[in-house]
Amino acid sequence: MHVAILLFEHVTALDAVGPYEVLSRLPGATLDFVGVEVGPVRTDTGRLALTVDRPIAEVDAPDIVLVPGGPGSRAALKDPRILDWLRRVHRTTRFTTSVCTGSLVLAAAGLLDGVEATTYWACMDELAALGAVPVRERVVERGRIVTAAGVSSGIDMALTLAARIGGDALGQALQLGIEYDPAPPFDCGNPARAPKEIVEMVAALI
Repeated sequence: MHVAILLFEHVTALDAVGPYEVLSRLPGATLDFVGVEVGPVRTDTGRLALTVDRPIAEVDAPDIVLVPGGPGSRAALKDPRILDWLRRVHRTTRFTTSVCTGSLVLAAAGLLDGVEATTYWACMDELAALGAVPVRERVVERGRIVTAAGVSSGIDMALTLAARIGGDALGQALQLGIEYDPAPPFDCGNPARAPKEIVEMVAALI
């Protein structure tokens, strides 16, 4: 099971690293961080770097492709090298996946035309404009395409994949192994439940 996680400048770290923590623990899995060029890329905070291990030109048939999001996804969705690679490998992937605004990149590659998918809560209109059918759910499975909402939902998506691949017991074991037992101090992680002034504050920041 070969997992390829795409990286690009100004990616959101948790979009990539959250699923990595789950998928790298799949029995027999090999995982590469891939990108246009080998070397470090800065995440969206500018303070953390992740490293591209292999260029996408050398990655032909991954079983799972994961496209994270972040501010840099806007440049990625206009990069023909990334879009051509996604179209090519999607022909043979077992799962083609995204986290947050990574779904915008999948949509720009034409992989979500008329397909229900999710993205970061503030970017649903952008997703629709690129031909997808936005769904306000944390993880959306539509055949081989699995999309996750914002940032932390990538962990949920990766656990979902683990269960699809190895059964619920494997998904449960991986969840326990990383002690993923969220109990946030506020019930404010979804715009439908967050106070209006908090939604407006975050919307203004992004």
